[in-house]
Amino acid sequence: MTVRELRFDVDAVDAVDAVVLDIEGTTSATGFVVDVLYPYSRARFGALLAERGDDPRVARALAQVRELTGEPDADAVRIEKTLNLWLDEDRKATPLKTLQGIIWSEGFARGDLVSHFYDDVVPRLRAWHAAGVRLYVYSSGSVAAQRAWFTNSPDGDLTPLVSGLYDTENAGPKQEPESYRRIAESTGVEPARLLFLSDRPGELDAARAAGWRTVGVRRPGEPYFEQGVGDHAQAGTFDEITVITSGSST
Repeated sequence: MTVRELRFDVDAVDAVDAVVLDIEGTTSATGFVVDVLYPYSRARFGALLAERGDDPRVARALAQVRELTGEPDADAVRIEKTLNLWLDEDRKATPLKTLQGIIWSEGFARGDLVSHFYDDVVPRLRAWHAAGVRLYVYSSGSVAAQRAWFTNSPDGDLTPLVSGLYDTENAGPKQEPESYRRIAESTGVEPARLLFLSDRPGELDAARAAGWRTVGVRRPGEPYFEQGVGDHAQAGTFDEITVITSGSST
């Protein structure tokens, strides 16, 4: 076996086969999501529910909203009010994220939206990918929203860098260790060889409880910056994260 090494500024995260990325506060500014994407979806919920309630994805999300609120007879107007309330609370409800994902995907496709990445992120993702590190995304945003986000970046389509996308529907809640166990099983990567990057201590705790390696990303201005990342290793940018991965000799 040979060892390929990407060496930057801080201690290495040794023997990592895959990096799993959070988006908000980690690869991208939370402010962009809150100030640009949230208002974009809020303005379009009503039309989506009124015009496309028979779409299977929309219909499933509507049923989930009714179940979560305990209002089986809630009409489109009532559901729109619930979605807006959840948006105000920044609640990570799966049907909210599903409907946002539909709206955002269409907005990206029309050219209304272009995603945001911190300047240090894309070069590092390209370097890790080139070195044989598999990249995955795990976000509270739906898989559809993630795909649109990575397809429509300022640096072009980044989806060829990503091996898989996970959200609260196909993996589970981000602060539950079982969700990380599901992802490990899905990727086929041993938990100890998975590295999770996030700005949220509760998510980092859950990943570590599932046997993963963790690095907390602390960026000034982000909501969790002052709180910190507990006793997890931390980095201010992706440039500070060293990844060493084993590969077959050639």
